[in-house]
Amino acid sequence: MAPVDRDTAVPTSAALDPRLWAASVRRNDQGALEVAGQDVRELADQWGTPAYLMDEEDFRGRARAFRAAFSEAFADTGADVFYAGKAFLCTAVAQWVAEEGLSLDVCTGGELAVAVRAGLPGERIALHGNNKGLDEIEAALRHGVGRIVLDSFDEIERVVEAATRLGVVAPVMIRVTTGVEAHTHEYVATAHEDQKFGFSLSGGRAAEAADRVLQRRDRLHLLGLHSHIGSQIFDLDGFEVAAARLVGLHAEVARRHGEPAELDLGGGFGIAYGSDQDPLTPQELARGLADVVRRECAARSVAVPHISVEPGRAVVGPTTFTLYRVGTVKRVDLDGGVSRTYVAVDGGMSDNIRPALYDADYSCVLADRTGSEDSVLARVVGKHCETGDVVVRDSRLPADVAPGDLLAVPGTGAYCRSLASQYNHVPRPPVVALRDGQSRAIVRRETIDDLLALDAD
Repeated sequence: MAPVDRDTAVPTSAALDPRLWAASVRRNDQGALEVAGQDVRELADQWGTPAYLMDEEDFRGRARAFRAAFSEAFADTGADVFYAGKAFLCTAVAQWVAEEGLSLDVCTGGELAVAVRAGLPGERIALHGNNKGLDEIEAALRHGVGRIVLDSFDEIERVVEAATRLGVVAPVMIRVTTGVEAHTHEYVATAHEDQKFGFSLSGGRAAEAADRVLQRRDRLHLLGLHSHIGSQIFDLDGFEVAAARLVGLHAEVARRHGEPAELDLGGGFGIAYGSDQDPLTPQELARGLADVVRRECAARSVAVPHISVEPGRAVVGPTTFTLYRVGTVKRVDLDGGVSRTYVAVDGGMSDNIRPALYDADYSCVLADRTGSEDSVLARVVGKHCETGDVVVRDSRLPADVAPGDLLAVPGTGAYCRSLASQYNHVPRPPVVALRDGQSRAIVRRETIDDLLALDAD
């Protein structure tokens, strides 16, 4: 159960667990949520609902914390932090990333175009993806990206072709599938063998990829090896095993060809979506990974290479909550004399597909007031024509929750707007950045005209 909010005496169901929210979120003396000094009731009037409300300074602070933690932990060899743009990316966010000293990881030509528009120097951009088109690779090379992460033997040849056509040498890394599966939903655990990403260690495919790259030094420059073991990871156990295997390949390549310069340990660092989750801090992650890498390198008598990591969700996830307005409240009687209250809001699976896609759990609070002391078992659902259109599967909400109330769902900064759709022709919400008592849309709300604009007839 969430702890009591220290700012004001409120019902438990209205309390705010600081692990779930941006640093500036609190309840004011009227019981309404405030973010960056702004009342959500006024924000709802100004921007409408649903809306993603993002604390800009919280984003910047988390970015700085990762940069500082890894710079300190790897002070002797150096470390880079790449923000994983797939979590959420727009021009403003890419500019914040640049201003706070992070690099940017993109995985499509569209994400690359955002980075270019934001003015990110090419050397601070990495291009991922398991099926990069020749046009995407050429666009990356023209912009002078700092690395292209190779994902298949076909792609090695494709990058060679693009580099030859442009007369350049492409800086590349090899994505290695280490056989380590993160303890998350199977659809987001990306390092076991039976999956689409990377070169497997088994059968020597990753080593063969390194050999092929090094045979084309005229067009390819091998920076190092890359690994990513999954998502929503709360301890270092998986990283320890993956790092040991990755350093093993690093040592093998070093013996045969000379040491690659870098290891990229990927991302997947978890955030709290509920009070039962306790994520590691950037400092704990950096120190723990530094200990692992140094130990494994010492065991194989190789120097500790330059390190890079790719947090996305851990930077942007807690910075944002989605603000909805309640439309209907319906009580449904269940077996055993138990009832559930269905609270329908004006968004749903089009602005947060993760509960339907991954069975992801979220929490919520009444946002415009604290509500009654009595609570009900509630399921927050959307407006879409699907029984699986669930926003929060199980929550305790004040018993007097009613149409017109505002609800806030925390932790929606990552993979909500990025995965948003126009299902049922519902326009996607805006992303509103909040800082120092001011608000601005960094992604505007879609309109019905936007929905119709692509119709060719």
